[in-house]
Amino acid sequence: MSENLEIEFKTLLSIEEFSRVIDYFQFKEEQFFTQINYYFDSADFQLRKRRMGLRVRVLSDNAEITLKIPEKVGLLEINDALSVEEAKAIVESATLPTIGNVYNKLNQLGIDQSDLRLIGSLTTKRAELKLPQGLLALDESWYNEQHDFELELEVNDATNGKKDFLSLLDTLTIKESPSPNKIQRMMLSSKEKD
Repeated sequence: MSENLEIEFKTLLSIEEFSRVIDYFQFKEEQFFTQINYYFDSADFQLRKRRMGLRVRVLSDNAEITLKIPEKVGLLEINDALSVEEAKAIVESATLPTIGNVYNKLNQLGIDQSDLRLIGSLTTKRAELKLPQGLLALDESWYNEQHDFELELEVNDATNGKKDFLSLLDTLTIKESPSPNKIQRMMLSSKEKD
């Protein structure tokens, strides 16, 4: 089964801070790639109520479906690889696969995947850089007429990772602005539109 524990620290950035990070790490335009996240939940938000998230992520040459489940530290990610064509078919039909790790885990959790529907999407332009502290991701995202910037540091250890993250922000002269995760931001902004 494709499972991994995701431990990451993140902060929202102003456009000036975003530019400062690009300059500091000398990111070039060709290092950025685009990914689109399509989020699913039931009409009564069974996943959100359990602080879980389900997304189909589509990149230019591959895709995946991921179920995120909160752990004591971090999030347990359960993944299934998809082709871009499979992912697009899932999104267009708003029908999730009835096989695979994600399907099996949803069944284990007592969530009927036929209740799940597409609730929104978010497009991100991302650059990544391996640092001694972990994987740095610099994101620019668009969703529900919103546009934001975010820095993430994915680490292996929560305690040292938090120290490394705060030290990195200090080096970049960025004040931490804790951010809800992408699905939360997308859902909050869709409520504001209603």
